[in-house]
Amino acid sequence: MLKYIARRFVEMLLTLFIIATATFFLLEAVPGDPLSQRADRLPEQSRIALYARYGLDKPVLERYLTQMNNMLHGEFGESFVYAGQTVSGLLRDRLPVSARLGIQQMLLGVTVGLLLGILAAMKARTAADYAVVGLSVLLISIPHLVFGLLLQKVFAGTLQWFPTIGWPSGSELWFGGWKYTVLPTLTGCFSYIATYARLLKTSMLDVVNQDYVLTAESKGLSRGAIIRKHILRNSFIPVMTQLPMSVAMCITGSFFIESIFSIPGIGQYYVTAVRNQDLSIVLGETVLLALLYIVVLFITDILYVVVDPRISMPGSSRR
Repeated sequence: MLKYIARRFVEMLLTLFIIATATFFLLEAVPGDPLSQRADRLPEQSRIALYARYGLDKPVLERYLTQMNNMLHGEFGESFVYAGQTVSGLLRDRLPVSARLGIQQMLLGVTVGLLLGILAAMKARTAADYAVVGLSVLLISIPHLVFGLLLQKVFAGTLQWFPTIGWPSGSELWFGGWKYTVLPTLTGCFSYIATYARLLKTSMLDVVNQDYVLTAESKGLSRGAIIRKHILRNSFIPVMTQLPMSVAMCITGSFFIESIFSIPGIGQYYVTAVRNQDLSIVLGETVLLALLYIVVLFITDILYVVVDPRISMPGSSRR
């Protein structure tokens, strides 16, 4: 077990190094630089000082080594575009916005998806089953961008039930301003509904035909007891291992949704930073989000062992 954890930790560090390196050189390969628009309007001496301040006057390899050294100390540097803005400040100001939006989307989407999955499995090959499957295919096929624009047009434009854009701030950041969150939450929850409805339905249909379910039926257990104690409990194994990834996705923000509704989250700022070649911000966000996903994948591997006793860690044994 300890050997496996140590190996995975080394793999995580190597993965982060590869991601950071690839991000740095891909951004360097893009023509131009983040200071060109500001520097072109400055005198030559000021232009040289500006480039020296951000280290852009140095060779690429030297800047790469400096950036990697700073990253090892948890520093990614100052934004090239917005003076004084750092990755830590960005996360402090914008991550809570993306986190609230993502958590609301996930809670609503996963809950509705699981209920629809149970309904489809219990009513297999009936109209309810076909309706859930059809709805899942529809929801997973249409992009968030289309859903968002459609909801804006109908509920914010025609009916005027909700604001078109905006997001709560200040004291209402976490538990207020609900009218601003309804449309973005609905836009993002549809993919969760489709994913978890199909996942749970497939898992439950597979469990229904297992020998232990047939044995429970032969012992005379009620249908409700069989569903609760045997079918649902074992069907949730793939759901439990999918949830950590959904949590990671909901925290990192949605580029399209935040852009459509003008939500000041981390996703919208990330797109802006990439467009402006803001290397320090893009690199910092990429590495931190990659770290989040890598940790989540590791937790998922652990959950496989926790929820399913038939699976064991490499190097461990079960008796």
